[in-house]
Amino acid sequence: MNANTMKLFDKISDPREIRRKLGLNQQEFWTQIGVTQSGGSRYESGRNMPKPVRELLRLVHVEQIDLARVKKDDFEVISFMKAEHPDLYKNLKKEARAKNKKAA
Repeated sequence: MNANTMKLFDKISDPREIRRKLGLNQQEFWTQIGVTQSGGSRYESGRNMPKPVRELLRLVHVEQIDLARVKKDDFEVISFMKAEHPDLYKNLKKEARAKNKKAA
């Protein structure tokens, strides 16, 4: 996660700020996580956001995860590796972060 992503994550309670920093209009921003534009507008105006919506917002707009590409098998492999080969998992995670920092 780069510095800009961390700043966005700190403000997860302010979805309007995240949307503006990403340069998206309400329609573009909210439909990516299955929320209508009018529903998103209410959240941006201070209405309490349910935890599942907040988590989807975090995954899609902060972590930049393309949910269409995530598969159940991916999670099974991750869980297996964490349980059976924690050192390998830790090293791969460290290498991935280093690579992402170089790319940013």
